[in-house]
Amino acid sequence: MRARLAVAVSGTQVELREVKLASKPTEMLAASPKGTVPVLVLSDGSVIDESLDVMRWALSLSDPEHWLKRTDESLIARNDGPFKHDLDRYKYPDRHGSDALSHRASSVAFLGELDTRLAANGQLCDAAPGLTDMAIMPFVRQFAAVDPAWFAEQPLPHLKHWLTAHLGSPLFAAVMTKFVPWKLGNPPVFFSA
Repeated sequence: MRARLAVAVSGTQVELREVKLASKPTEMLAASPKGTVPVLVLSDGSVIDESLDVMRWALSLSDPEHWLKRTDESLIARNDGPFKHDLDRYKYPDRHGSDALSHRASSVAFLGELDTRLAANGQLCDAAPGLTDMAIMPFVRQFAAVDPAWFAEQPLPHLKHWLTAHLGSPLFAAVMTKFVPWKLGNPPVFFSA
């Protein structure tokens, strides 16, 4: 999702090949054997297979909303590291053999820090959204969706407002379009905002 957000805001057009992770196409695995999405194959054959790197690539081509100016690498690293670790074990305790509630509790401090930062400007690095907001928001969305009733009761008013605003934005609606899974021989599907 975050890769699509940056591609869309940059106005860059890419050929989209929607995949079902339960049925990964051999072409995807040939491009990136690790088997995760997104996978971006550039015209020179090089591959970018990390969502944050796809974001940076798209914004390096065009950054009309100046997302790159509003980047906190340390906060993104904490999101992608410890918070994502806890999120996965909260969301999928059976897969990880984890205690979901302890991982949920471990996540609350990070969410509280986000709430405090959002109280100052409404976004994580300034008054306008930036790379940091769009890199972190999809993971907060996943966290909130695990137990919406519990999340609604948490004292995180600025975080909830921020999340609701981004989820209700035209940009988010544009990237959440559903596509038919790609198969070899299908006509190309182009994605951009």
